[in-house]
Parts: sequence; C-alpha cells; structure tokens
Amino acid sequence: AEMSIDAAHAAGVRSVIVGVAPAGGALPASWVKDLAEAARRGMDIVSGLHVRLSEFSELAAAVAESGAQLIDIRVPPRRIGVATGEKRSGRRVLAVGTDCAVGKKYTALAIEKEMRSRGWSADFRATGQTGIMIAGSGVPIDSVIADFISGAAELLSPAAADDHWDVIEGQGALSHPSYAGVSLGLLHGSQPDALVLCHDASRTRILGLGSDQIYPLLSLNETIRGNLEAAQRVNPLARFVGVSVNSSGLETSERSGVLRRYEEETGLPVVDPIIDGPHRIVDRIEQEFEFH
Repeated sequence: AEMSIDAAHAAGVRSVIVGVAPAGGALPASWVKDLAEAARRGMDIVSGLHVRLSEFSELAAAVAESGAQLIDIRVPPRRIGVATGEKRSGRRVLAVGTDCAVGKKYTALAIEKEMRSRGWSADFRATGQTGIMIAGSGVPIDSVIADFISGAAELLSPAAADDHWDVIEGQGALSHPSYAGVSLGLLHGSQPDALVLCHDASRTRILGLGSDQIYPLLSLNETIRGNLEAAQRVNPLARFVGVSVNSSGLETSERSGVLRRYEEETGLPVVDPIIDGPHRIVDRIEQEFEFH
C-alpha cells in the first residue's frame, strides 16, 4: 500500500529505501524533494543506486538538520586486491543466468535456506544492492573497479571449513552485451564447485537493450556450456547441479510441460523455486559432493 511521508512519520517508520534499479543507477530528480522531506522528519534514506545520496545538496542539508543518515549500499570495500586465483577451502555454489533479472538472487536465498534446514553450514553471499539489504552484508560487485571484480569475489567467499557452502548471488549474464564483465569476474573469483542456471521461461531476448537491438537468448545448453568453460578455467571440477526457472509468465496449463522439456534438454533437475522449492537442486548437490 502507498504511504505518504506524513503517514510514514506518524507510523514510526525509521528508514526510506530507494527501491528502484534504473539503468545507469541514477536517482530520479523528482524524488529528491520527497526524500529530503523524509530526512527532515528523521528518517534515514537508504539507496542502492550508483549515484551517491550525499551528492544532492538538498539531502545533505536535510540530514544535517535532523541527524538522520544517508546510507549508500552500492559502495564497495576500500581495499580489494587483484584476484590471486589460489584455490580456497570450503564449497561454493554460484547462481548464473540466461539474462539479467531472471531470479538469481531468489534462487541463491532459497538454496541457502534449504541447506540450513538440513543442518548444513551455509551462507548467502550478496553481490547486489537488494541482496546486501536482505543479508546485511556483501559486496556490490557492479561498483567494483573492473580489475578487481574477481578479487572482490574472492574476498566475498573466503576460505572456509571443508563442509561449508557459500551460496553466491550471481549478476548479469555471460551472454549479455552490457553486463557480461561482471558475470565473468564472478565466475573466476568465486571458483564455484556447483552452478545453478536461472532462466525466465517467458523471455526470448536479452533484456534492456531497446527494441532495435534484438539479441535472442542463448539456449539453456549453450548458456551452460559457456559458463562451464569459464568456471572450469579456475575449478576444473565445476559442474551444473540444476536449473531454476521463473515460470510466472507461463499459463498454469503449460508450466509442467515446459519444465519437463527443460529437464530433458539439460539432464538436470529443473524447478521453479517459488512454486516447487529448491529441494531437488539441493538433493543433486548432496549426491554430487562428498562434503555437505
């Protein structure tokens, strides 16, 4: 439900989250006035955009007046080194996609929850602003200087006990003309043991490039091969353990047939984690790996 600044203040709301992710990460100018009013009422402003809240003089003045905070989530750690490529202890599963916005974050969160429900040692590792807000920690990987992306992924998933799983949120897609660099850096730095392919069943072309730039999605197996080649460069034993599908754009009557076709195509367990849960993917991880 919508809530005005007055109503939010009266209800005791303490933070306002800028809950959009426009291309380029800019803050809509029309929002600044309302955000400044919220800040003057003592509400912290939390943003995951590339632009820094402190760059807006109206916001800076508002928090100076009230004592509220401007909290920028999309700020990477100061000291990130170049990736070493050294093998680390512990296990890692990385969610990758056929495109942007196909469910990588939800899939990773669902897998971590399922692992923990089985008594496994597991942590969700956030790489995007929303994931960081959910987890309370992480690295906004698309804000890291390009030379250090793989190093940031190493920092995010450090050496751990042999039976510990880091469940890493993927970003972008290896086949996306705009965002493949981040995807490749995550693949190399994460050194994943297991990969989960995420896909929107209603998507036919790459998202966000305009109607005149039509890049058809690669097939599931083409995407699997490309990601596996990159992953096995740093971990020769890397393998796919499942496909996570956003089937919300399908008719209920066609859903089971589409997922069954994907399963026949890939030879992997295929689930919609919202409808089915990630159990079959975690079952496959348990079958494939000696340590939980």
